[in-house]
Amino acid sequence: MESTSACIPVSETYNKTGQDYSGKTIPVMVICFLLILLLGLPTKLQGQEIGHFAPGVFGIRDFIAPEPGYYGAIYTYRYTTTRLNDANGDQISSVTIGPGNGMGVTLDVDVDVAVGVVAPTFIWVSPWKVLGGSYGAYISPTLSNTSIGASLTVIGGSGRSAEVSQFGFGDLFIQPVWLTWNKEHAAFSAAYGLYIPTGKYVIETIDLPGVGAVQSAAADNIGLGFWTHQFQGAASYFPWSDQRMSITGALTYELHGKKEGFDIKPGQNLALNWGVSQYLPLSQDQVLLLEIGPAGYFSWQVTEDAGTEVVKPTVKDSVNGIGGQVGITQAAWGAVLNFHYFYEFSAKDRFQGESIGLNLAIKF
Repeated sequence: MESTSACIPVSETYNKTGQDYSGKTIPVMVICFLLILLLGLPTKLQGQEIGHFAPGVFGIRDFIAPEPGYYGAIYTYRYTTTRLNDANGDQISSVTIGPGNGMGVTLDVDVDVAVGVVAPTFIWVSPWKVLGGSYGAYISPTLSNTSIGASLTVIGGSGRSAEVSQFGFGDLFIQPVWLTWNKEHAAFSAAYGLYIPTGKYVIETIDLPGVGAVQSAAADNIGLGFWTHQFQGAASYFPWSDQRMSITGALTYELHGKKEGFDIKPGQNLALNWGVSQYLPLSQDQVLLLEIGPAGYFSWQVTEDAGTEVVKPTVKDSVNGIGGQVGITQAAWGAVLNFHYFYEFSAKDRFQGESIGLNLAIKF
């Protein structure tokens, strides 16, 4: 996230664009959280890791490539939460630091996260056929301040506070392979993408009382400091041949590289997106369309973090959300203005919050 990915689907009957994002930004205010142990603290402080892909920013039809052409989009996204959960999914309100045996000090935890991101995206779908499917690709940089992953490291690792408002470039997402097979009542896609750690990522030395100098990722980092390979497959079912309704499911698998400056390799992640999208004509000629529909996601860490500096090697994070989207499509222009909302109803070893997105996309 983190970087951004985005797709704009257009069915044979209705032109439709959508949103997608993997980048996140955070101003964070926290009062001393989880200094781990004052005894046996590692030389380099590092908390739990999460992946680049953010399932809460996709539109329902975004996994299926649009008709051939060039597309441009501006995606905006905001994530907010005041809740950080432990490995059991319970909210953390306080933490005791110290050697134990009644000698520790209990401190309150105050989390206030507000995420904002802007992601310009360029998409190309060629007229060529590869393995019988259309071939497309896209590139999506992000502009943000700090990432959710970076702030989770800060909170879960060093216990520092971070409040950041300055924007910068996050990790870059490139999807060079995007194959889509369109049928009258179904569509399928397969894609490969790569997150490149181009976002600001600095390792700094801090001094902890009773411990001494330790190294940690900077509180205002934007990038995550590691590469990620992303593999994605999706399927949509259209009950009617005009594709006015789409029932979609998609699986996204992330394979992460080693984190720069630390002996940590984040565990692999799997996300399931689902949604039901319905177009309703707002004009007799069906040029202006309303889109509505429920959507949701489930995201799991499927393998353990690896490396000598992993704090909780057996703990795997997860998050689940539900929501929906509403949008206006101008089919003659190939333009869409889309709004979506997601509420996370459960999470383990990470933030649990809610998100909104307002995105504009158009065909050139």
